[in-house]
Amino acid sequence: MSEDAGPRGIVDRLLAANAIAVYVFLYAPIVLLVIFSFNDNNNVSIWTEPSLRWYGEMFRNDQVMGALQNSLLVALVATAVSTVLGTALAISLERYRYRGRGTLDGLAYLPIIIPDVTMAVMLLVFFFQAFGILDSLTGIRLTAGLHTIILAHIAFNISFVAVVVRARIAQFDDALEEAAADLYATRWQTFRKVTLPLIAPGVAGGALLALTLSLDDVVVTQFVSGAGSTTLPVYVFGLVRRGVTPLINAVSVVMLVASMVLVAVSLGLQRSAAGRQKVLTEPSLVYERTT
Repeated sequence: MSEDAGPRGIVDRLLAANAIAVYVFLYAPIVLLVIFSFNDNNNVSIWTEPSLRWYGEMFRNDQVMGALQNSLLVALVATAVSTVLGTALAISLERYRYRGRGTLDGLAYLPIIIPDVTMAVMLLVFFFQAFGILDSLTGIRLTAGLHTIILAHIAFNISFVAVVVRARIAQFDDALEEAAADLYATRWQTFRKVTLPLIAPGVAGGALLALTLSLDDVVVTQFVSGAGSTTLPVYVFGLVRRGVTPLINAVSVVMLVASMVLVAVSLGLQRSAAGRQKVLTEPSLVYERTT
């Protein structure tokens, strides 16, 4: 026993040191970003004294606030639509068998696999051709703007939502739906009172993932955006190209906090749903919910 304690102790210490090094590598830049966002100096790399100056500048900057409003609008609309469509796609692929299902299953993963720049170019060409056809047929001239950004975000978010929801459906016990049918529940009652509550954590997780991806997207948005439709990540990217300022630090910290809040909400929903799942799977509760 004592012979194994030495090597095992060394391995444990090495693994602990490796974990610490990884966490330092990942989070040290974030800590520095947060600290220097409170720097009063105009130079991003020289610390003088703590101040909320750049947060005030951020909230007083009309361009930043306009970009933030565009980001929230695009993210909320794209998330709502892609969550509904992605959930329907996940249920279709996981629960039903039909001709062409295999092809549709493969196509559903394309937005996840292909590079962002390829997706952006495809959407740009699609919108250009679609607007040209619409103009020639109806005389209506459309240009790129928030509507094209929303459609583009829906296009790539559907796949991410479908993957998350599908993983949840794969763990679903089909006997629960059969029990509801035996109790004379309609298909809509079964879905609303049995299926949906049990896959709700997956739906919520997919929605939060879509919201995060939409808020953080730069490449696709930059290709399909038009005048007056700049989102916050694209605006920050433009500032970086002109030179790093403490204003970028403040904006980045706000985006970081928003992402952390979304992750915390997702974890909270998953934990609360895990506690309810055991209760929902009781046969007596299935009877009560479907009658």
